[in-house]
Parts: sequence; structure tokens; C-alpha cells
Amino acid sequence: MPGKPRSEDLRVRAIEAVREDGLSRREAARRFKVGDASVIRWVAAYEADGRTTPLRRGGGRPSRLTPHREWLLELRAKENDLTLEAIAERLSAEHDVTADKSMLSRFFKAEGTSFKKKPCTPASRSGPTWPRRASNGGARSVTFRAA
Repeated sequence: MPGKPRSEDLRVRAIEAVREDGLSRREAARRFKVGDASVIRWVAAYEADGRTTPLRRGGGRPSRLTPHREWLLELRAKENDLTLEAIAERLSAEHDVTADKSMLSRFFKAEGTSFKKKPCTPASRSGPTWPRRASNGGARSVTFRAA
């Protein structure tokens, strides 16, 4: 598993050892205590495009929903009770973009939009509308009677 990228200074010294001192890539790897494959890749990248810095890591791909951001937010504002499935169907029908529930959920979460259900009745002002939990951790109290 790849770890943290090595410093550019180490990369430059290993490349110079191969190109200027005449060491093989494997010899340079042993000298600098790095993997053979690392020095092979560093020298190849330097010879191909002069690069000594590591490539960017991570990032991922851009969402295919980003170009339709305004339409999606407008749809959500107009029709507040749509489910993610219904939004996916509309998106497919109107914009020919395939999206599943999880993709739409991540998009709306990033936009700060929630699909939580609202309670259908207001909370009771006079008291709780459900039975209270027992103070002994939910266990029923048992009384033994002498026979």
C-alpha cells in the first residue's frame, strides 16, 4: 500500500545518482533506502517530462450532477415532497442523466438540503404522548409473594 510521497529532494538525489553518477536504478534505490520501483518511476517521469515532484493524490471525479445543479435545486424548491427516486426519474426523462438515490443523496447533502420527514402532528404541549421508560433500565419490577 503506497504511503506518503517521498520528498522532492530525495527524488532529485536519486535521479542524479542514476543520470550523472552512472548508478543503476536498483543501486540508487539501495543507496537511498527506497524501493526499486520508486526510483524506476522517478527516473522515467524525469526522462518523460522533466518532473521531479509527486503526482497529486486523491481528488476523485467531478459529479455528473454539477451541470444540472440549478435545475435540481429549483425542482426541489418547487416540489418539496419529491422522493429521491422521483427526482432520479425526472432527471433521466428531462436531461437524459442516469443517477441513483445514493448519488442524489450525496449531492443534496453537499448542498445542505435534507430529506428528513416532518412530523405529521405537532408535539403535545400538555405532556408526552408515549409511555415513559422505567427508571430501572427498562426491566419490569417483579414482586414475589409468599405462598
